[in-house]
Formats: sequence, structure tokens, C-alpha cells
Amino acid sequence: MTSLRASRNVLVQGSSRGLGLALAQALVARPDVGLVFATCRDPGRSPGLEALRREHPDRVLVRPLDVRCEKSIGAAAEGLGEDCDRLHLLLNCSGILHDDSGLHPEKKLEQVQPENLVRAFEVNAFGPLLVAKHFLRFLRHDEPAVLANVSARVGSIGDNRSGGWYGYRASKAAQNMFTRTLAVELRRRAPNVACVALHPGTVDTDLSRPFQRSVPKGKLFSPEQAARQLLAVIDAVRPEQTGSFLAFDGSRIPW
Repeated sequence: MTSLRASRNVLVQGSSRGLGLALAQALVARPDVGLVFATCRDPGRSPGLEALRREHPDRVLVRPLDVRCEKSIGAAAEGLGEDCDRLHLLLNCSGILHDDSGLHPEKKLEQVQPENLVRAFEVNAFGPLLVAKHFLRFLRHDEPAVLANVSARVGSIGDNRSGGWYGYRASKAAQNMFTRTLAVELRRRAPNVACVALHPGTVDTDLSRPFQRSVPKGKLFSPEQAARQLLAVIDAVRPEQTGSFLAFDGSRIPW
């Protein structure tokens, strides 16, 4: 697929911090990008996003969007429609692995909790699919476009050798299936759209910080480096790669 050209509009869902914020920052710095729509659950709690908006008031549009609430997703889509009629890149970045409420990766079966499974699936799987549902109309036009869902290698069933992390693994695997299924549908309905799952590697963010001790030297990426690598992969995506699961270096990951 050709690289994003001038005046291309992009949406980064989940841009309050970490990788999502780094992607929004990298995209607004590109001369081949027009409007950058940056969404997150509570923009008022993201100083980085607010700083980006102040620096680029004519190009960065910040909107609230909670992936756990379809009404919020629909409202964000309606708001975007007031500012533009098309997108050329949609990046779903929101993800959850742990938080302060008791959600954490399960090391053994006895630690599985239904309420934690539901939360993981709501954010990691259902959210990106519902965002695609409401924003697809902006990608259906006559120019090349990419819908990219940030996934994780641990969501690969074929690559699972260590077990554990039931909720995160399964919710990312479900996200991957949604991505693949959507790609099949879009071949018919929107052949200009390449729909892919992306593995960013281990990124130095709050999500991965408690689990970085075993990361090999040179394999822990800053958000800025991870953003550059993912955008390079997106730029290189060809139409025939739709429905692929790609790593930060462009290599394919088994489902």
C-alpha cells in the first residue's frame, strides 16, 4: 500500500499516554498527514495529549471515547463527521493487562476471575470491533486506507508455549479473530481498506512495566521507537496483506 499522502486524516484511539500518545505525536509531525483525531476515555487527564493539542490547534482534534461504552463510541464518530468525511488510517491502541482494582495476569487457573475476564474482553476485543463498526464509514472511499489494531504476540495461539495470562491472551486472540473476520468482509465492502493486527513488541509503558525483567537486551522499546516502527510497517502494508498479523519488524506472526 502507498504511504500516507498529504492531507490524509488519521484517528488514534487510545492516545492518552504510552504508545497511543507516541503514535499521535509521530503522526502530527509528518508532513503527509492532515488532521489527527486523538481519542481517549478522559482527555482532561492526559497532559501529554493536551500539550499536543495546544501545539497544533488546527490539526489535532481531541475527543472523548470510552471503548467500553458503545454510546460513547457512536458519539465520537458523529463528532468526527462534523470535521471531515474520511479517514486514511484508524489505529486502535487501547489495551488493558492490569490495574489497581485487582486485575492482573493470571499465573495459574485458580486465579481466573470472571469479572476480570469480562473487563479484558471489553477493552481488548470488543472495543476495537465496536470502533470499527462506527468508524468504518469514514474509511470507505476511493483512496487507500488502513485499519490497524494493536495486538500482542501473546495473543497468538500458535506461539503460546508458556501458558498463563488467560484473560489477556484470550482477549487478544479474540481481537485477532475479529480483525481477520473484518478483513474478509472488507475485501467485499471496502477493498481500499487493509485491515491488520500489529504486535509492537515490549514497549516501556505502564502496561508492561511490572513484567520487563525478563525482556532481552535491546528488545524493550521506548514508545517513540515503537511508534516509528509500527508506522513503518503500516506504510509498507499492501492490499494483499489485509487480514495479516504483523510484528514491529514487518514479519508475520502465526495465529
